[in-house]
Amino acid sequence: MGIPDEDVARVRSATDLVALIGEQTALKRVGRRFVGLCPFHAEKTPSFSVNAEEGLYYCFGCQASGDAISFVRQTQGVDFVEAVERLAGRAGITIRLEGGAQADKDRGRRRQLLDALGKAAVFYHERLLSHQDAGRARQYLRSRGYDGGTVRRFQLGYAPSGFDELVRALKLPGPVLRAAGIAFENQRGRLQDAFRDRVMFPIFDAGGQAIAFGGRILPEDLRAGDYEPGPKYRNSPESAVYQKRRTLYGLNWAKADIAKTDEVVVCEGYTDVIGFHLAGVERAVATCGTALTEDHFGLLAHFAKRVVLAFDADAAGQAAAARLYQWEKRHEIELAVAELPSGADPGELASRAPESLRQAVEGARPFLGFRVESALSVRDLRSPEGRSRAAEAALEAIAEHPNEIVRDQYLSYVADRTQVAPERLRELLRATPRSEASPNRATTDQAPSSSQGDENQPTRRAPRRDGASRRNDDERAGIDALVVAMERRDATAELFDELLFSDPVQRSAFRVLVASPSLSAAIENADPDASDLLRRLAVSPVPDDLDPEGTYLALVRATATRALRELDAEGRVAERDGKSDGVIAVLTANTWLRKELEALHDPLVRPGATAEEMDTARRLVAWLAERQREAG
Repeated sequence: MGIPDEDVARVRSATDLVALIGEQTALKRVGRRFVGLCPFHAEKTPSFSVNAEEGLYYCFGCQASGDAISFVRQTQGVDFVEAVERLAGRAGITIRLEGGAQADKDRGRRRQLLDALGKAAVFYHERLLSHQDAGRARQYLRSRGYDGGTVRRFQLGYAPSGFDELVRALKLPGPVLRAAGIAFENQRGRLQDAFRDRVMFPIFDAGGQAIAFGGRILPEDLRAGDYEPGPKYRNSPESAVYQKRRTLYGLNWAKADIAKTDEVVVCEGYTDVIGFHLAGVERAVATCGTALTEDHFGLLAHFAKRVVLAFDADAAGQAAAARLYQWEKRHEIELAVAELPSGADPGELASRAPESLRQAVEGARPFLGFRVESALSVRDLRSPEGRSRAAEAALEAIAEHPNEIVRDQYLSYVADRTQVAPERLRELLRATPRSEASPNRATTDQAPSSSQGDENQPTRRAPRRDGASRRNDDERAGIDALVVAMERRDATAELFDELLFSDPVQRSAFRVLVASPSLSAAIENADPDASDLLRRLAVSPVPDDLDPEGTYLALVRATATRALRELDAEGRVAERDGKSDGVIAVLTANTWLRKELEALHDPLVRPGATAEEMDTARRLVAWLAERQREAG
């Protein structure tokens, strides 16, 4: 399923990128650009810049870059089509989905479900805040340490005990309510509320749209007397908008803190997430009734490079260690474990010992380090038998790791703790079977990531030293010329020639810029280095008195001056080799070139160019082109 290119272009052009990004970070106009603190990494000095005219952003700190679509994808963890649809909804644009009538039907169905779930979330929340029958629910939440601010922040709600109060309040078609998982048809054929007499935890996607619910029964002494509530937690079934293995509760609230710290804390349940937030660890999320899957890892990789597990990771690790290591490497995530107090509930710790939660996250250990330490800590290391059992258990954990160097590092640590010779442990390690995770298995806990191989997925590029950061005259002139070419495309073909760019990255950027119908197209068509350069220049400050002709003179001067240095070197070689004809030819060209250069003023002294100077510059460019042809 795809979206026609013309519809994508309409959405891009209709989106106010400054307003969109301004919802995540404050932007201030500086000249023709907008700058602010980067929403993708923690910083104190603004390095994030937005070009509102071209609809592009770039961070000079972490190299995050892109347009409105990539911004939505990076901040909301959605795919390309979903990002375009959300932006289209903001702009009031109707887009077409390639795939015919079925695609349109699926999209319409999805919108109906989201609308129903959003209205249900509002209904439950308002019921909790204002209705008398929700007093028991409010009493329970106060006992958990939740005040009104917490209830509103997480949009908690209450499902009344009545038979069909939500159904009657929403007045939506039965098939929509059933598909959304908030109603069902009972044995009498009547539509009935799926959640009754429960505290409701709405589950939102990364963009803040309600997609499901978790409902918790009230303690026995607070329940409605005429209703049998069933299991402690009742969760929404999977639907067209809700898949457990791709959903993380709390990501919509956590993503701001995740961006600041480049770290996410994964815990087990709704109240654990709220507890971490109340303790000041606002980067906490939770799986929704399922184990961690590779889809979760792929989603988390869009937001952070460090994942801290804050649940019984040792038990989970026994069954899935090989897969976790595989996902850790594939998605370039650093996996760590926060060691919580034994038997602790983060939701309860938040009210009585919030500092312990913060310390557990700050002291999180690498996943293998946690497993090794767990194996050693439960054995008696005072006896030879205990040390032997501890070493064997630790080796079983070490054997799961795919990196030989990492395995050997932990082996040395175990040798020190258990007083067993490293050589003996290496022999035992070689004999210990490793549990390999087959890349071809397709299970709930090992599903291929939806982001793999996605050419539209925005990425963060590592800092690179290139023509934009080297400040010699040649490359500075090239940078200025590229800015003119971007801002005054009408002057580009008339003035500049790619032979004037000495830096290969700048030359490549200029070539694709001239050949492309727009800056966005040039960025998309350029090679990675040239694309990165164009992205940065697109958001760099532009002088109000942009001077195309003065920039042209500066570029010609720089290129001709470089040619003059080359001529001097050629003359020395010819003189050394005794080639008198060569010496004479070089001297003649040298004399002419110096005279022509003297006719060009320094653009730093005064802007612009006279007609005579422009003629001189054109003669120099023709000479440079002929020299290049002769050189082959």
